[in-house]
Amino acid sequence: MASSNSNSSKWDYDVFLSFKGADTGKGFTDHLYSALVRDGIHTFRDVNEINSGEEIGPEYLQAIEKSRFSIVILSKGYASSTWCLDELVHILECRKEGGHAVWPVFYDIDPSDVEELKGSFEEAFAEHEKSFKDDMDKVQRWKDALREVAYLKGLDLQKHWDGHEAKNIDYIVKEISDRLDRTILSVTTHPVGLLSRAKEVISLLGEKLVDVRIVGIYGMGGIGKTTVAKKVYNLVFHEFEGSCFLENVRKESISKGIACLQRQLLSETLKRKHEKIDNISRGLNVIRDRLHRKRIFIVLDDIDELEQLNKILGNFDWLFPGSRVIITTRIKDLLQPSELYLQYEVEELNNDDSLQLLRLHAFNEHHPVDNYMDCMRRIVSYVRGIPLALEVLGSSLCGQTINVWNSKLEKLKVIGNGDIHNKLKIRTWEERSFAKSLLQIPGNVADCGAKKMSSM
Repeated sequence: MASSNSNSSKWDYDVFLSFKGADTGKGFTDHLYSALVRDGIHTFRDVNEINSGEEIGPEYLQAIEKSRFSIVILSKGYASSTWCLDELVHILECRKEGGHAVWPVFYDIDPSDVEELKGSFEEAFAEHEKSFKDDMDKVQRWKDALREVAYLKGLDLQKHWDGHEAKNIDYIVKEISDRLDRTILSVTTHPVGLLSRAKEVISLLGEKLVDVRIVGIYGMGGIGKTTVAKKVYNLVFHEFEGSCFLENVRKESISKGIACLQRQLLSETLKRKHEKIDNISRGLNVIRDRLHRKRIFIVLDDIDELEQLNKILGNFDWLFPGSRVIITTRIKDLLQPSELYLQYEVEELNNDDSLQLLRLHAFNEHHPVDNYMDCMRRIVSYVRGIPLALEVLGSSLCGQTINVWNSKLEKLKVIGNGDIHNKLKIRTWEERSFAKSLLQIPGNVADCGAKKMSSM
């Protein structure tokens, strides 16, 4: 496969291997590294892991930050290495920041030994507590990191393929290859306030839970539901065995039909073309049959009727434990809140974020000329925190004089913020046409970003 580096300049490596050299360096890890490289997966292997108290070098920390995946090979001696433990802490910090996926591999140990710090892990920490008695916070961070990684969906080599190493290596390479091949979604040019919202949704998804969890992202038109869902998708999709983002379900179900969406769901989740599905009932049966043994992540964007959800996924009792579903909708009560279904309301941006988003689209910089600031604040007071309206306004005012800005402000005064908000409750594509006409965007400002509209 082609390296994932072509997808995003952020990554220098596809995979970072964290392992205890004395345990697996010349055996399992060496064979896994060779297999990953043969498959075209750009892999960083730490060959300098040591047992002394020396701190991990910055080049290794940077390699973790520049990798899309970390494979953590947890062996009996892993916890005895402070180098490995520091690596693990940084790996999990990168995971929390988003975009970095972690896959633990339990080599010749039971996952419960890691989670509960038993056996060789208990022995290792008895030594650490002696050596680092003056820095017990560090020891606690190591313990917390091991417990956290033990919660993640991983591979227990003793139970998978009866411990057959060659088959397990082939399986790991295929899984990593499939996950790297999944496309990162284009989100938005200026993601103001987006990461914090995405992390709130991720917390509702409950990463440590092994049950099925569904989160409904709801809010008014133009508020950023799809944008938040795309950001969440990009942050977590590679931690699942299969994933799919079905965009504009309401519109596509009318223009293409539900059966077409069912085929798309299967094709993206299984990463292969799927046979023709000629009716919805058969499509539901095929989806259940093909996906019920996989831990999957699915986003259904712009659902406005419960029937659409039922025809694409049916009921949720077939979903494999650990699977997650996100639904974006304007209907707060599409499903009743429960332990299975949680809700997240996308609220308006606060005043500071609104100002930042407006000026980024208008000036493409954080600090515009001072004499525009008063007008910008007054515009934000009318539009409030609706990302779509701020984006459209900023793009339309790109490169314009202060007189044009003031003229636009006078028009907004006539319209009134209540009318702006009410009219933005109409359907997605209609609302964009409305926003353009309402704010009178000239047709020749594409170079200022007016035609680079991100999905909301």
